[in-house]
Amino acid sequence: MAIGTDPTKKAKQVLAPLLGAALVTYFAYHAVQGDRGLLAWWQLRQQMDATEVELASINAERESLEDMISLLRPENLDSDMLDEQTRSVLAFARPSEYLIMPTDRTP
Repeated sequence: MAIGTDPTKKAKQVLAPLLGAALVTYFAYHAVQGDRGLLAWWQLRQQMDATEVELASINAERESLEDMISLLRPENLDSDMLDEQTRSVLAFARPSEYLIMPTDRTP
């Protein structure tokens, strides 16, 4: 019988905790850095916030255009809006008027 310890037994005692630590490190790294990790989630959240701001801006522009269009409907025709649109599209003006055409047509 040998009095010393068995080297394979010592290796097994060291190998199991090392393997466990390696697995924990691997999963922790991918939980933070992976395709679906915390950093990717944070970037997606920032993109969602920016897109929501853009959506709100587009919705406000759409509502403004819908208001202008509602003034041109036959059931509630606004004569000033009709006159403005006619002059803008056809470029009509009276001889005593100056016509200034806007370069940007967004309301």
